[in-house]
Amino acid sequence: MRVSALFSAALLGVCASSSLFAQSTQELIAQAIRPLPEDLRAEATVFRYDPTSGERIVLRQGSNHVECRPKDEEGFTRCTPTATASRSDLSSRLRAQGLSDEDVNAALAEAERKGEINARIFGSISYRLYDEPDRIQLLWILSVPNATPEQLGMPIGSQRSNAIAGKGTPWMMEPGTPSAHLMIPINGTELSNKPQ
Repeated sequence: MRVSALFSAALLGVCASSSLFAQSTQELIAQAIRPLPEDLRAEATVFRYDPTSGERIVLRQGSNHVECRPKDEEGFTRCTPTATASRSDLSSRLRAQGLSDEDVNAALAEAERKGEINARIFGSISYRLYDEPDRIQLLWILSVPNATPEQLGMPIGSQRSNAIAGKGTPWMMEPGTPSAHLMIPINGTELSNKPQ
């Protein structure tokens, strides 16, 4: 009788921990998709990276063209096009090896040159969320590799302070380089910086 009671208690413990794991995975998924427009959330893939190996761990396999990661150690939640997965995965593995930002960027450029990862795609968009008002909270980032402000008619003066005050407008960073991108602060949502 005692063995039966112990077995029942152990089984209950396993079920309870499975339930907690499922709940925590669901919470991570709900957190990860927050930066996305509403119509992209339900079908987005959600994953995280193993901090030791840098390998991808899928929490939910989606069916659309975006994938998201729960909040990272810097406090950012990010969503990116699935077409950039090979670049993101290699970057994660390199960082897990302890490489510097400079070495990671050099390795990514070499892998791109060799065709081992996809090149940056002109016009691809990434979504970023930060929960505290000391940074831009809701930001969309449009990749425009090698573009210049003159080609796109974009300003290059930082709008960071205005964005933190809830009234940011787009601006270009790293113009004329493979990393050129437009910073697009999103104002007026429940996730955005509040007007000051």
